[in-house]
Amino acid sequence: MSGKQQLPLIGRLAIQCKMITMEQLQEATRAQGRNPDRRLGDILVELGYVDEAQIQKLKKLQRDLVVKHRARQAASGRTVPERPLPKSRAPEQAKASPVEDSVSVKSRTVAEPPPDKPPAKLEVTQPIFEDAPEVEDAPAIDAEPVPELEIESPVVEAPPVQAEPEPAPAAQPQAAPAPVAASTVESDFEGISLELKIPDPTPADVEQLHGLLRDAVVAGASDVHIHSLAPQKSRINGQLQEVGSTPMPAEQVERLVSASLTAEQRLELCHYGELDLCYDVDGVGRFRTNIYRQQRGFDAVYRSIPQEPPTLDELGLPNELAKHTNYHQGMVLITGPAGCGKSSTMAALVNLINEARDVHILTIVDPIEYVHPAKRCLVNQRHAGRHTASFARALRGALREDPDVIVIGELRDLETISLAMTAAETGHFVLATLHTANAVRTISRMIGAFPSNQQGQVRTMLSESLRCVISQRLVAAKDGSGRVPALEMLVINKAIGNLIRDEKTIQIRSAIQTGGAHGMYLLEQSLNELVRSGQIDREEALRIAEDKKLITG
Repeated sequence: MSGKQQLPLIGRLAIQCKMITMEQLQEATRAQGRNPDRRLGDILVELGYVDEAQIQKLKKLQRDLVVKHRARQAASGRTVPERPLPKSRAPEQAKASPVEDSVSVKSRTVAEPPPDKPPAKLEVTQPIFEDAPEVEDAPAIDAEPVPELEIESPVVEAPPVQAEPEPAPAAQPQAAPAPVAASTVESDFEGISLELKIPDPTPADVEQLHGLLRDAVVAGASDVHIHSLAPQKSRINGQLQEVGSTPMPAEQVERLVSASLTAEQRLELCHYGELDLCYDVDGVGRFRTNIYRQQRGFDAVYRSIPQEPPTLDELGLPNELAKHTNYHQGMVLITGPAGCGKSSTMAALVNLINEARDVHILTIVDPIEYVHPAKRCLVNQRHAGRHTASFARALRGALREDPDVIVIGELRDLETISLAMTAAETGHFVLATLHTANAVRTISRMIGAFPSNQQGQVRTMLSESLRCVISQRLVAAKDGSGRVPALEMLVINKAIGNLIRDEKTIQIRSAIQTGGAHGMYLLEQSLNELVRSGQIDREEALRIAEDKKLITG
C-alpha cells in the first residue's frame, strides 16, 4: 500500500461541509478498521458526530458527484464500459481496510503494457463511493488524471490509520507487475464547491457598510445583523432591536457583505457558503464577522471588538481575578454560555500577563478577535483554520515553540482538551474557554469527553492541573445602562482535588458555597450581592439563577 492514504469520500465531504474534524474522521476510520463490515457513515452516526439528516445530505452529494464525473467522461469521448456492481462483498473483501473499502480499486498498481498493447485500465470491482446506494454501475478508468473541478481546495491526506493486515492477493497467471503510480476516480472530487456568486464591491458599498457599523458602535451595539429581505437589527444590552423598518434587498446585502471581504475571501465564501473573519474599520473598531448563505440570500453578523484589550475595571470584574494570572503551570478555564463575555474576560487576563511578566504568550483562536501588541511579553497569535489547520494541530506544535502561556480560544473536542491538559501538566500555563453553564458542569464536561476506560486517569490529571474555573453570566443592569457580570468561582484546593479524583463532583457545589475563605462562591451568591448593591433587579437575578431558593437579596 502507498504511504499516503486517500480519505473515504464520505469523510472528505463531511470535512468540507464542516460537519466533522479530521480527528473525528480518524477515530471513525480506526473503528471501521476494527469492524470492516460497518459503513463509515453508520459509524459516524453511532459516535454522535453527525445525524441521519446530515448523512442523507452527504449521500446526495456523492450521487451528484458521480453523475458529474460520468458526464465529463462522456463529454471527453472516453469509453465508459458498464459493469454491474456486486450485491454484497465477497468474503475475502470483508477484511479490507477502510481506505481500500472507500477507494474500491482492485489493485493500486498496474502492469507495464507491452509496446503493441493498449494502456492498462484500472478495474473497479466494488462501489467507488461508500454509502451511495443509487450508483448502479462503475466505469473502468484509464490510469491517467481525470479533469479537475473548477474550484480546487487543498488535498486532504488521511493520517496514518492502523488497520488489520490485508489478506495476501490471489495468485495471478502473469508475473508480478512493476509499481506504477495510478490515479483513482476520487482525484476529481478533492473539493466541493457550492458555486455561489457574489458581486465585487464599489467604493459606495464600502462607505455604506462602514456607516452602518459606525452608527451601531455609537449606539452601543455588541452585534450588527444584516439580513437579506429583512430589516437590519442590532443587539443592544443583550436585546435585538430593529434599525429601520425597511427590508434590505438581497442584492444590497450581497454588495455590503462583499465590501468586507478580500478577493480571496470572496472565493472562499462562494466555495463553502460560510466564512469567519475579523474586519477592521479605521476609526470605528474591529469586528468579528460571520457570513453565511441562507434561503433568502446572504446574511452577516458583525460583533464589535474594541481596538485595545479591556481591563478588569472596564468589564466590571473584581480585581481578585488578577491573582489567577500569576500561575506558571496549570490551567484556568473561563466558561459560560455564548455571548456572556468569555472572550473579553480572557483578553483582560492576557493583557495583565502582557503588562506584568516577561514570558512568551502563544494564542490559538478562531478568529483573532483582540489584538495583543507585545508589551513586556513576546506575543504570537494564530488563527485556527488559517495560520494552522486546527486547534489540535496548533497545540501539538505549540509544545515545541517554547511558550510559557498558551491561550486557547475554545476547547472544542476530545483531542484539544487532552492536549491542553498535557500542556498544563508539562510546565505551561493554559488559559482557555469552554461552553458550560457552571463550574461543576465544566468538570463533568472535561471528564466526560474521554472514553470511560480513561476517565479515572483524566480525573487524576485534572485534579492536579486545573487551578481555577471562572463561570460567567451577563445580567441586565437595573438602570438600563448595560449589563453587569455575575460570576461563579471554583478554586482547586486539596479538598476539591480529592472530590474530583474520588468521583464526587456532585459535592463540589456545596464546597463552593462554603469556600468563601478560598475565594469561591456560587453564581447565586454573586447575584445576591448585585441585588443588594442595587445593580440588578431581584426578578432578573431569579431569571438567571439555577437554584432560585438561594436568591435572598
